[in-house]
Amino acid sequence: MKTIMVVDDSRIMRNIVKNTFSELRIPCEFVEAANGKDALSLLESRTISLVLLDWNMPQLSGLDFLKKVRSMESYKKLPIIMVTSEAAKYNVIEALKSGATDYIIKPLHEKSFLDKLSRISF
Repeated sequence: MKTIMVVDDSRIMRNIVKNTFSELRIPCEFVEAANGKDALSLLESRTISLVLLDWNMPQLSGLDFLKKVRSMESYKKLPIIMVTSEAAKYNVIEALKSGATDYIIKPLHEKSFLDKLSRISF
């Protein structure tokens, strides 16, 4: 079974993401982190198939986490989707240039979420 890491400082948002997978009947396990620092530790201790990553978090932002992970050879191909309220075009461009696989603007909508997931193999 695939393991998906949901990284968001909001427990409510992490639950919304997990519930969306349930509603879409995508079988998977979840690991959660409330910031990029904890997410890095989890990434090194588990086999992760997909990361869903918020931008604004304490200790280590989503963008900084993304840049760190992309600098590590073993995670160059790991699918990482930013799931954030940062909707400005320059934010999307910065995230994609930094190595995000895709970008979803909150709030989550099942159809667009499924469309983004269908474009990646995880």
